[in-house]
Amino acid sequence: MKIQADVATIDILGHLILWFIITFITFGIGAFFFPYSFSKFIINRSELIDEQGRPRKMVCNTDLFGNVGHVILWMIISIITLGLGYAFYFYKVWNYSLNHTTIQ
Repeated sequence: MKIQADVATIDILGHLILWFIITFITFGIGAFFFPYSFSKFIINRSELIDEQGRPRKMVCNTDLFGNVGHVILWMIISIITLGLGYAFYFYKVWNYSLNHTTIQ
């Protein structure tokens, strides 16, 4: 089995511009919701290819506001650590997103 992602450059550009605007308008708070959107963006454009070459779609079952408590906790950690905690937060969000992904 292998995983194949199909992410177009124009989709990436649109996603980045959208989140840059959101982050700017919310004075940086949007940056704490971006990792959820980023992981879902990639996972939902990925397929699991089985041994026979059949693709099976991956679906990330998270939403941006489903874990507000998690966001607030990591926001506090990031502020206390002067931003260093955000790198760990990004990994934890990917862990959470992969654990909430199904194969169809």
